[in-house]
Amino acid sequence: MKQFIQLIAFFLAFECIAQKQEPTFKVNVSQVESEVSPTMWGIFFEDINMGADGGIYAELVKNRSFEFFKPLMGWKITSPNTLQGFYLGSEITIVNQPEKASTNPRYLHVNLKNPNPQSLGISNEGFRGMGIKKGLRYDFSVFYRQKTAHTVLVIELVSSSGQIIGQTKILPNDTSNEWRKLETSFTANETDAKAKLNIWFEGNGEIDLDMISLFPSDTWKGRKEGLRADMVQMLADMKPGFIRFPGGCIVEGHDLSVRYQWKKTLGPIENRKLIVNRWNYEMAHRLAPDYFQTFGLGFMEYFQLAEDIGAEPLPILNCGMACQFNSGELAPLNQLEPYIQDALDLIEFANGDSTTFWGKVRINLGHSKPFNLKMLGVGNENWGTQYIERLEIFKEKLQAIYPNIKLVCSTGPLPNGPLFDYLNPTLRKMEVGFVDEHFYSRPEWFFANAKRYDSYDKKTKTKVFAGEYASQSVGMVSPENKNNWLTALSEAAFMTGMERNAGVVQMASYAPLFAHIDGWQWTPNLIWVDNLKSMATPNYHVQKIYSNYKGTHTVSMLYKDKQVSAGQDSLFASAVIDKNSQELILKIVNQSKEKRQISIQIEGLSKLPKAANLIKLENENLEALNTLERPNEIQAIENTITLSGKNVDLAIGGYSFTTIRLKTNAK
Repeated sequence: MKQFIQLIAFFLAFECIAQKQEPTFKVNVSQVESEVSPTMWGIFFEDINMGADGGIYAELVKNRSFEFFKPLMGWKITSPNTLQGFYLGSEITIVNQPEKASTNPRYLHVNLKNPNPQSLGISNEGFRGMGIKKGLRYDFSVFYRQKTAHTVLVIELVSSSGQIIGQTKILPNDTSNEWRKLETSFTANETDAKAKLNIWFEGNGEIDLDMISLFPSDTWKGRKEGLRADMVQMLADMKPGFIRFPGGCIVEGHDLSVRYQWKKTLGPIENRKLIVNRWNYEMAHRLAPDYFQTFGLGFMEYFQLAEDIGAEPLPILNCGMACQFNSGELAPLNQLEPYIQDALDLIEFANGDSTTFWGKVRINLGHSKPFNLKMLGVGNENWGTQYIERLEIFKEKLQAIYPNIKLVCSTGPLPNGPLFDYLNPTLRKMEVGFVDEHFYSRPEWFFANAKRYDSYDKKTKTKVFAGEYASQSVGMVSPENKNNWLTALSEAAFMTGMERNAGVVQMASYAPLFAHIDGWQWTPNLIWVDNLKSMATPNYHVQKIYSNYKGTHTVSMLYKDKQVSAGQDSLFASAVIDKNSQELILKIVNQSKEKRQISIQIEGLSKLPKAANLIKLENENLEALNTLERPNEIQAIENTITLSGKNVDLAIGGYSFTTIRLKTNAK
């Protein structure tokens, strides 16, 4: 019996020794490996999923200038005889005449012959409805032209249940028969996510109307006719290093006639020529026949947005190639000059002073200081020898005048295979600033490729821009993809590999950015919205943590005395220091469902601080996701842990992403 008790005691003692584990990780804060670029984590913006019109651009009226393919799309004539658009001799018609600017030739003509109140009018449905807030001021404007002042416009906001929730009346009184802008404001008395706008006509006479517009007053920074504040705030909260705009595939167009042309997005909005959005018809399972680009959010607004949120601007321009998934139309090599000149003029617009033509244009638009543009994308997701032929001409002419502008160039739509294998080494031989790599794959790919950049040459002049990536829960282009916790966790694991290799990867951005819950074409997406609310996905929380705590330098991190091997024992990790905040920042992903007890030995410090900050994202259900109704199912939880001894010892949950921050200047 005595021997049995001794044997039990031996095994218990052995178990205690076993549980008192050696350090899992060793981090040396004095062993700096590479600098982390200030632009490391950023934002990719494209007008897809109603990201601009119907999204961040706060205009509530759809087809405000009657320029859609169907001029009355979004509108409804409200009278007893709506098919003909007339009532007791009165009529409403659409006029298309070249006397108006070619950018906006259509307008509404109303011929009134003393109709009864609310007997003839028009109604606008908005972008899947209009989001109206109780107590908020709404700013209405319209361009009009008339010979006699006998017409009254009654403006109404009507709820989804048919109740009037805001109203005003205006009397256009200019009779010069010239186009004039009329503005008024009124306050909503109820909240409704699916309201509409009614305009009733009263009186006698004829009047022409155009650019019928309604904006909420609570735009970002209170700017008139500006951006939706809640959506911009979510971008600002990420503290992004850059913002890439305006896309994406809309840069190319299905053919060159509808490519994005930045110069046409400047100046008064009534002079900006609308074009069809490529995503109007691209996805057969999610057709959007009412999706156009009004360019109310144009290049001036993009540059201003970048400045507002403290991000470097990264504009992308067409290189003379339409989308190769569509027409693949090419501008001949001897006809590239207009495309190249657009690029040269854009740099001058962003950086020029008042002595330059385009610098003066920017100044006249209200921005006296340069935007300090440092990089420019040439082409979007293009590939093949035809891309390289055009890029070589662009590069030679751009760098002859602006040698310090870094060019961002495409490695095609896939991260491997023949297209990538040709473009990647070719672009590096050309010594472009960045190669733009794209990853849309299942979570397994992201876990398996977390060490993708471990073997890249850290001394190469050409750096990596992971310009578009998102883990696909089902598969690329599947409408069933979800922003579930598994996709976010796999991205967090992959991002440890990008962060560890910050000498190789200097920019990265999730894509796409925004999606309207009733108007999306592509999923998954980083931020989902309806007409009133914005919702952060688990993927957003991952991106925000990396961007908020990117540090300034990577430092040595070993796992079980060996170089960190991404995925060993289901763990992924990276370590950076921030010389500005004097912090060590560790990020650890546990791919396993099992909880893990880890110990981190930190070298290079005289002593550990008394406490560390912990940020946790975890969920035992990999299918869990946030919704607009339940936006906080997965969210970052912050707390403080007490430190003692020489190591940082803590338990991390299964299926978790943990960020540890501790001061390096402990006293």
